[in-house]
Amino acid sequence: MWNRRIVLVLFIMLLAWAYQNTCPPPPKICGSPGGPPITAPRIKLRDGRHLAYKEHGVPKQVAKYKIIYFHGFSSCRHNEIIVTKVSPELVQELGVYVVTFDRPGYGESDPDPNRTVKSLALDIEELADQLGLGSRFYVIGLSMGGQVVWSCLKYIPRRLAGAALIAPVVNYWWPGFPANLSAAAYYKQPLADQWAVRVAHHIPWLTYWWNTQKFFPASSAITRNPEIFSPQDEEILKKISDTVRNKDKPHEVKQQGEFESFHRDLIVGFGSWEFDPMDLENPFQNNEGSVHLWHGDDDRLVPVTLQRYIASKLPWIHYHEIPGSGHFFINLDGMSETILNALLVGEKK
Repeated sequence: MWNRRIVLVLFIMLLAWAYQNTCPPPPKICGSPGGPPITAPRIKLRDGRHLAYKEHGVPKQVAKYKIIYFHGFSSCRHNEIIVTKVSPELVQELGVYVVTFDRPGYGESDPDPNRTVKSLALDIEELADQLGLGSRFYVIGLSMGGQVVWSCLKYIPRRLAGAALIAPVVNYWWPGFPANLSAAAYYKQPLADQWAVRVAHHIPWLTYWWNTQKFFPASSAITRNPEIFSPQDEEILKKISDTVRNKDKPHEVKQQGEFESFHRDLIVGFGSWEFDPMDLENPFQNNEGSVHLWHGDDDRLVPVTLQRYIASKLPWIHYHEIPGSGHFFINLDGMSETILNALLVGEKK
């Protein structure tokens, strides 16, 4: 009898320990007692959450082109490379206004525990409305932010004047991919990344534990494992000065907690989507806008084979492949100007 009670007590203790280790700590909300301070302008959304943003370029009242830029994984609103790498003369000549914002859980934007692929597209529409960007605007997404562009093309296409996806992260479980193609790309990843995205897709409630435990390696994107970088990526990262790193304010990126920023990105990005991007229809059939996808052929983070397949399934997308380039080719001199010109005035030049 006593042996059974001891086993039962030990089993309950084990369950309690397991539960405690799989549940992420509550986020440190900006502006809450003990939380990080609020330093950025923010809008209040329909559900009471806030989005922090930052404005660049010419004043929006006189801008000819208004752009919303989506940062990637492990970044925030300060990563405005699409603007800073472009000459001020070109920004003025084109009349470009860009707003960057912290995606939910990043920087100073409130976490969204109910975040889905669709909800962020609706947040963006509300951001545009509250900032007075007009009936139509452009969207540009980098890396994980590229997935947000797919969401906008699905849920708010009528609001878009054009879109650009820069090295966009793919979901290996999008049903439009042939099984053999997605499997081949999946197994080219480092083993740590294979397991990180597998857990995020199949056992999302275990994502926090998986990426914080010490028994197995966590996602390379979180640990910044050099194994995921191409030679060009390594060279680019070495050239990024301390000034640029400080400007990005890395301490702000995950200041509200890793779960509501990094880990939820993995859960949403690699989870079961409500739609397949390869089923999308051209939102600009009257040539009043265009969609561009840019990718390096030596990207070790996002396999180029999957981007080529997406481009073949969606021939209305202008596909640009950068030879010899890795995931961070946006940092190459002249690349941001090339992307902006192609998106905004490419067909007119």
